[in-house]
Amino acid sequence: MRPHANAARRAGAAMLAATALAGCASFSPDGGFGPVAGAVREHTGREAAWARTETEREALEARASALLAKGPLSADDAVQVALFNNRGLQAQLAELGLAEADLVQAARLPNPRFTLHRVSDDHHYALERSISFNILSLVTLPLATEVEKRRFEGARQRAAMDVLRLASDTRKAWIDAVAAEEAVRYLRRVRLAADAGAELAARMAKAGNWSALQRAREQGFYADAALAVARAEQKASSARERLTRHLGLWGPQAASLSLPERLPDLPGGARDRPDIEREAIATRLDVRAAMHDAEATARNLGLTKVTRLVNVLEFGASRENEGRDEPYVRGYEISLEVPLFDWGTARTAKAETLYRQAVDRAAETAINARSEVREAYRHYRLAHDIARHYRDEIVPLRKRIAEENLLLYNGMLIGVFDLLADARSQIAAVAGYVEALREFWVAEADLGMAMIGRTAPPAVAGAAMPQAEAGGGH
Repeated sequence: MRPHANAARRAGAAMLAATALAGCASFSPDGGFGPVAGAVREHTGREAAWARTETEREALEARASALLAKGPLSADDAVQVALFNNRGLQAQLAELGLAEADLVQAARLPNPRFTLHRVSDDHHYALERSISFNILSLVTLPLATEVEKRRFEGARQRAAMDVLRLASDTRKAWIDAVAAEEAVRYLRRVRLAADAGAELAARMAKAGNWSALQRAREQGFYADAALAVARAEQKASSARERLTRHLGLWGPQAASLSLPERLPDLPGGARDRPDIEREAIATRLDVRAAMHDAEATARNLGLTKVTRLVNVLEFGASRENEGRDEPYVRGYEISLEVPLFDWGTARTAKAETLYRQAVDRAAETAINARSEVREAYRHYRLAHDIARHYRDEIVPLRKRIAEENLLLYNGMLIGVFDLLADARSQIAAVAGYVEALREFWVAEADLGMAMIGRTAPPAVAGAAMPQAEAGGGH
């Protein structure tokens, strides 16, 4: 009897420990958002916030409004406003709260079951009462809790990646908006020069000094320039609205948005990253999340093997009496699902397949991460070389040509139309540099995101301006 008593005491102690563990399961004060905010601060230097009450939401809106009221919005401030004010981000962060709720639920035992059974007729009366709880849940509680912990950690990794992706997209939207408005100003100068040429050509043709072909050519330059301005204004409007959406602005906030007149200058040199692939594998959050998913699936496989034969096991106490005046008879009941038809092999095979699938997906994520970061880094270096070529070669050369043509014009060696055509070419070169500068800053933002998680493939660099706008001369 003593061994049985010891075993009973050990089983009772295990039950009490598991019950205490289940009773201690509770929600964290920040909903698990602390590591997410830390990752965002590490990668961007900005503050991420999750508004879980209306008071917190109003406080974040006030902080966003204060940043907008400072004046022209910088790229860093734009990222901060988006992290405070984007409602879509707040909806995504709610997934973290759902994952924590699953974790807390997994760490709690199911409620006991109370059963009342009554049978009576004129000659017989029986009343049975019982209370039971699921023993299997008690046995598998630590394993199930560990599974949900890993899932919760994966949810935190994905939440951090959502925040960082929004930060990257907002930075690129800011770059596009500023560059688009700067391009509009340069193209308006091209249109102004083309307008002067067209007006002068019309006067000379009226005086009989120019042919209809020469006049039509100048009018064509003006028409192309006017069309380019209209398209640039449309692009600038769309870029601004896209930035507004990322910032989560509407009403007075959207109206108060002001941007700088130009992009930041090109840095002196591109950063050298010889170990960029190794760094990406160590820092990318999607790789970490894929690994956590694979580990959680492996834990699930272990859980499935434990429960494939005994899927329902309940134990409880009961008492019964045969009549109203009869004493209660106490006892217990055990319910057990007998594996007569379903031995759980299908569930085990499914779990093993899911595990292999998770491992393959984790491997694919790592392979893609290496490729994406190589692509982003090459594009970053190439974009820097192109922008530097514009800055150091094309723009100074156009400026030197303009200065020489001005000397020739002052010496009456070239005409005013040659001077206007050269002015259009010089302005087009500057506009081309603005576009190359935009592509560089976007490439840098893509490279930063590639070190964190998956990003969109880099855009192929295109010509800054149509040839009719850049061209001129006779």
